Order: sequence, then C-alpha cells, then structure tokens
Amino acid sequence: MHTILPPVLQRHLVALRMLLAFTVITGIAYPLLVTGIAQAGLSHQANGSLLTTNGRPVASSLIGQNFALPKKNPHDAQEPLRPDPQWFQPRPSTGGYDPTNSGASNLGPNNLDLIKTVKDRRAAVAAFDGVPPASVPADAVTASGSGLDPEISPAYAYEQVDRVAKARHLAPAKVRTLVSQHVRGRVLGFLGQERVNVVELNHDLAGLV
Repeated sequence: MHTILPPVLQRHLVALRMLLAFTVITGIAYPLLVTGIAQAGLSHQANGSLLTTNGRPVASSLIGQNFALPKKNPHDAQEPLRPDPQWFQPRPSTGGYDPTNSGASNLGPNNLDLIKTVKDRRAAVAAFDGVPPASVPADAVTASGSGLDPEISPAYAYEQVDRVAKARHLAPAKVRTLVSQHVRGRVLGFLGQERVNVVELNHDLAGLV
C-alpha cells in the first residue's frame, strides 16, 4: 500500500532533491572540473604566478614589492624605506606595496601636495640613479592606480642599469642585456605600452654573475 504524501510535503521533497542535485553539480563537480582544467593547462597562472628560489616561493610576478635596504630599527614603523642600489626599483606605491591596502592617492594633477611629492621624488630618483632630473621618466615619480603595479617602463629600467651594475660589480652591458630580455611589447601589438616586470627582472638579476 502506497502512502500518498500531502502536496506541500511533496513540493518540499522535490525542492530538497533539486537542492542536493545542484549542490553536487555547482558546488563539487563544476569547481573540480575548472580546477582540473586550470591545473592541467595553466598551472603557473592558477597558482598565483609565483617565482621561486631553491624551490621556495619568494614572490608573485603579479604584485609589485619594495626592494629596500633593511631598516636600522625594524620595530620603527615611521622609519622611511631606503631603496637598495643593488636592485631595480619599482614605481612609487601609495600603500607601500601592501596587497591588503591597494589604492591610489586620489589627488588631482593640480593638487599642491602631489606636485611637491612628484618634484621631491624626481630629485631623489635623479640623485639615486645619477641622472639629470629632466631625464627621469614619469612612472618613476607617480604611483599606479592600484599601488601594486609590478611593471615599469623600459626607460626607467634602462635608467637604472649603470647604478645596479656598479653596486653589483657587473658589466653594464650584461645588465642592459638582461633588461632588454625582460621588455614586453604591447598587448596584441597595440594595447598599452612596452613595459618591464621589475619583480621578474630582479628575480633573474639575483642569479646574474
């Protein structure tokens, strides 16, 4: 003898079966399928585009970082970072390349504080790289919108060659060749500008002898 369930209970059972079915499809099967495809065909990108040294992850090529000298007092949060002359330097970052603090300064081009900051940065970069202030590229003195941009212009990268070569006791031609190997063209040949990923560049620079 079959028991006929009330209509309301029948509808709830149908809804429960649909919930279980879609949970399996969209919550288990689909994520496993997408993860499998990503790991099989794009494992480097799927795992964060990590750069490794001696098998240990040291950075992601997608996120810029500071290449600074150690602080004199590691516990002093107010002590400014000093750029390390042995490394190619990234563009400025409003959030100090903290991935949890992404953003720009939101200051307009006529803002007096921004104008002064840019002038101060230009003078500092020129003195650090040993070049005339007028030759300092714009990206060397302006932060990106995200504050996490790992890329700089080829002009800024080439400007730093002599300083990096001198600090590392390397031939400038060898360092310049390394930079040229890291110059990326425009996306699809016409989008954006040529650029150099400074994180990848410094990663390879560490192994240059």
